[in-house]
Amino acid sequence: MSSIVAVEQQTASRRGTDTAILLVVACAVALLHILTNGRYGFHRDELQFLSDARHLDWGFVAYPPFTPFVEHIGLSLFGLNIVGLRLFSVLAQAALIVVSGLMARDLGGGRLAQITTALAVALSPLPIFEATEFQYTSFAMLWWVLVCWFTIRLLKSENPRWWLAIGTAIGLGLLTKYSIVFFIAGLLVGLVLTRARRYFVSLWFWAGVAIAFLLFLPNLLWLAHHDWISYQFLQHIHARDMGIGRARGYWPLQLLLDLNLAAIPLALAGLIAFFIDRRYRMLAWMYVVPVMAFWIGKGRFYYVAEAYPALIAMGAVVAVRWFMPCPVWARRTLASVFFIVLFATGAYFAGALVPIAKSGPLRSFALNHSGDLREEIGWDELVHAVAQIRDSLPPGQQAHLGITTANYGEYGAIEILGRAYGLPAPIGTTNSEWLRGYPDPAPTTLIVLGLSQRQANSIFTGCRWAGRNGNAEGVRNEESVDHPDIFLCGPPRKPWAELWKEHKDFG
Repeated sequence: MSSIVAVEQQTASRRGTDTAILLVVACAVALLHILTNGRYGFHRDELQFLSDARHLDWGFVAYPPFTPFVEHIGLSLFGLNIVGLRLFSVLAQAALIVVSGLMARDLGGGRLAQITTALAVALSPLPIFEATEFQYTSFAMLWWVLVCWFTIRLLKSENPRWWLAIGTAIGLGLLTKYSIVFFIAGLLVGLVLTRARRYFVSLWFWAGVAIAFLLFLPNLLWLAHHDWISYQFLQHIHARDMGIGRARGYWPLQLLLDLNLAAIPLALAGLIAFFIDRRYRMLAWMYVVPVMAFWIGKGRFYYVAEAYPALIAMGAVVAVRWFMPCPVWARRTLASVFFIVLFATGAYFAGALVPIAKSGPLRSFALNHSGDLREEIGWDELVHAVAQIRDSLPPGQQAHLGITTANYGEYGAIEILGRAYGLPAPIGTTNSEWLRGYPDPAPTTLIVLGLSQRQANSIFTGCRWAGRNGNAEGVRNEESVDHPDIFLCGPPRKPWAELWKEHKDFG
């Protein structure tokens, strides 16, 4: 009896050490992002989230309510501190790394498999990027990886109570990103095509379904009340992406950007192993169905990034198992090559995606390789330019001033950063801005952003050039290249109500 107790204590101690190592890896990654996330400014997408966070609702045109709600909490805790506001994304990715390692453990992997999985996920380009900004994709990845882990726990223990955890994670996923429905389809297909179909008659399965539905219900009601406007948005974005070629390179970009180069063989091995293993075969379908659905539907490569950590975990487990019988020299050689490629790839993408340096060659390297980092520069200068134009106007015009924007980045910048200058609330027609309507009484003098002179003249009266939208560093991004001019105009040529009907814009 005492020997059994001793073995159990050793096992618990080893598992505790393994978990501590996973936490160290996650904390190291989190610390890197915390130390660097304040280098530049907000990304245009973050400005949209910040704007929506000030108008909480059960839904928004571009996404469900979870991410703006979390950003609302961030604003309450940190104000406009960019490191604090991005902390939630950092924590989500840190949790993703730990959960990935725990998946390897529950699939039968020892310490080496767990650490390999955690490092392979942490050093893949998409997870690296997701901690540099506040995006709904940061949380969407975590929810689905949690679903995969809970599913592994379900299939391993055959305890149907895990459906409660699966349902909760799915419900939170539905409140975060609508594309999780493709992954849910993979889970259901996996149930139908494997031995796990027996859970269809389990009350615990239906309790999990009920939890997911109840969590999603407020947003579902919001969508119905707003004529399914988010579906219209998704149709528009898909058509736009198809038109400008953003759906190209679906397969190669997955391998190059959703995965670390060294993790590609692990993911392939994991997929094969899932199909071979009768107990865990359901996980193979949870990958294949969404990946094929997005391929057929012409989705973008990063839509399926959350499908890979489970494959990496299984691949690491079987790889360690396969190579253990090899001679010591062969194992060491293979491990050396693997980890050299793993860290070299991770270092390259960290340099390209993370704002590590404030100046010098490394900063230039990042700005040259990351369009997202370039989109973080110039917003403060835009708001300052608008404030200067406002201050140059006579008091009568300032009293009846409005600021119109052509995209959600400009709208968010004026609403969030413009408060420090006392600027009026912006007027916009993109995404949820359109639902907020136009001011009453309507302004008679307008500072117009994001339009060419021809566009401004076609919509407003008496337009003249008033200022420049750019940045002192000369960084070429959407604002400085596509929207360089700011105009001062009179009222619109059509009544505001008519203008609003014509401009329900998505972006």
